[in-house]
Amino acid sequence: MKSQDIVVLLKLVSLQDQERQTLPEQSHWASQGESPYSVRGLEALLGISKTEISGSIKRSLSSGLANKDRQTGRPNPNRRNLHSFLLNGLKFVFPAKLGTMTRGTPTAFAAPMLKNLLIRGGEHIHVWPSARGSNMGLSVEPLFKSVPDAVEQDERLYEYLALVDAIRLGNQREAGLAGERLSEKLLAK
Repeated sequence: MKSQDIVVLLKLVSLQDQERQTLPEQSHWASQGESPYSVRGLEALLGISKTEISGSIKRSLSSGLANKDRQTGRPNPNRRNLHSFLLNGLKFVFPAKLGTMTRGTPTAFAAPMLKNLLIRGGEHIHVWPSARGSNMGLSVEPLFKSVPDAVEQDERLYEYLALVDAIRLGNQREAGLAGERLSEKLLAK
């Protein structure tokens, strides 16, 4: 496994969530021609090379974190296995690395959609370093370097990755709260 595998899997989950909430003819990618589930589509949405996306999908399929849809042939995240890995193994396999104060995109409980879930006193927020970011905080190395750009276009992906960072960075209480929220989102039908 590589850290970008988690980014690719969570993007696939985000695409599925979006697809469930819209009719096929209303889909924003229906008129664009290229399927967002294709290697080329994921490359454009995530800023990860086609080679890396292809390798990521192969690793996810072989590890059981994804399977191929029998009808469409596209990769589907195995949400239960992914959920289990994110809650129990991610912080050990891909530990969060804190850096210095920098400008960036808020992550973990500083992300806009999670900001009010936990009150923290006086500590610096955590950010993914980004030249376009408007917040100052302690830098956190994202799972892949293109994450700050990719989340600008996809709020669901942003929330998933912020929750993952809250699990990677948080103490037991914070990680538990992030895990509950992740369970609600990831395992919802």
